[in-house]
Amino acid sequence: MKSRDNSRTFLRMTLASINPATGEVLRTFQPLSDDELENKLARAAAAFPRWRRTPIAERARIIARAAHLLESGRPAFARLIATEMGKLVGAAADEVSKSALGCRYYADNAAALLAPEQVNGRDELVMYEPLGPILAVMPWNFPFWQVIRFAAPALMAGNVGLLKHASNVPQCALALEELFRDAGAPEGVFQTLLIGADRVDSVIADPRAAAVTLTGSEGAGRSVAAAAGRAIKKTVLELGGSDPFIVMPSADLERVIATAVKARMVNNGQSCVAAKRFIVAAPVYDRFVAGFVDAMSALKVGDPLHEGTQVGPLATAEIARGLADQVARSVAAGARVLLGGMRPEGPGHFYPPTVLVDVPRSAPAHVEELFGPVAPVFRVKDMDEAIALANDSPFGLGASAWTRDRNEAQRFASELEAGMVFVNAMVASDPRFPFGGVKRSGYGRELAAFGLRELVNVKTVRMNLGGAPGTPAY
Repeated sequence: MKSRDNSRTFLRMTLASINPATGEVLRTFQPLSDDELENKLARAAAAFPRWRRTPIAERARIIARAAHLLESGRPAFARLIATEMGKLVGAAADEVSKSALGCRYYADNAAALLAPEQVNGRDELVMYEPLGPILAVMPWNFPFWQVIRFAAPALMAGNVGLLKHASNVPQCALALEELFRDAGAPEGVFQTLLIGADRVDSVIADPRAAAVTLTGSEGAGRSVAAAAGRAIKKTVLELGGSDPFIVMPSADLERVIATAVKARMVNNGQSCVAAKRFIVAAPVYDRFVAGFVDAMSALKVGDPLHEGTQVGPLATAEIARGLADQVARSVAAGARVLLGGMRPEGPGHFYPPTVLVDVPRSAPAHVEELFGPVAPVFRVKDMDEAIALANDSPFGLGASAWTRDRNEAQRFASELEAGMVFVNAMVASDPRFPFGGVKRSGYGRELAAFGLRELVNVKTVRMNLGGAPGTPAY
């Protein structure tokens, strides 16, 4: 990783922490120099042999301690998240609590989930062993939870972590490094790399990085997967989503509308599993649209630190501009705006709650992920058309369907092309269940036993200690 000319590093753009509600620069950071990055990789490589031999009960004690620190520091962590990326402060507090829950889940369950499995007697086993330093390229939208759902299982498995966080949340990245250090993790077990995206490939190529996990955009996923492919290293990719939210005539419409607003507006609309395409059966379409527009129009947009705010800013000016462009191109293609659709004047990266109808199949609002508070609504005649439209997407992360008909529910569960299907509930992550998608939403799984075992060596062990001939090979 060393460079002959370290002066290049300091000419790179600084990493800035900017309050998206005001545009104020909170802090700036210099990226790591090549020598500093080399030192961090060396520390990770040195820490791994010691950490993998640390008894799993001791690892669990440290991860449980991290959960305690998250809970005791929740107000300060929540304020940091809210000011650095614009999440409502109440939602940020919930994110911190969920991160503590994730730590506790793996502290309590990893030993059983990683225990060797006997296949045909005590000397024929499947073992789950750590790989080494894991590079995690993480997004800004859930700056604590996304990191914890990588770090807790990876560290419990005996790996060590290298966090390359999104460049607009450097303070969150450093707070997480401090969290694990304060919890008792030895030096080098969890480190933050303050580097730009342009240096990720070189870390992946470094022989000390054993695997890489990424949550982010399609473009970032392609880049990381290509670099990992060249290095022949395991990857887990959780990419974008354009989750359908399907409403059938038998659904409880009042409950559906209330949940639809929440499902679209979670994290100011910036969630990979937010509902992004509302597909409504013709018999209830008009009533759904009327109630949905009324509920969306009543939302209060403002400072995420204010208790009464229901919609905060988008994380960056680039995201706000990109969303406005997607809406403008959708309208140019024939979509109609029933609510919102115009960026407000003034400071901050705000975009109003927006509802689109009559969206053509070729419009961005149909074929692209909308990362913000914009909701396209589609009318369908029946269940067959609803499933066909839901599956008419390059993405396949989550899907939500609303019906009181068991046969319809079973069809949705089996026929929707998604990694997760929720019936009569909004899509959400839970440490107990695997999380991930299909198609251009990525591959691999996070959370539960599946996520824990993604970044380990699944090792077959067959020992013949009795002197008898071994099992024939086939």
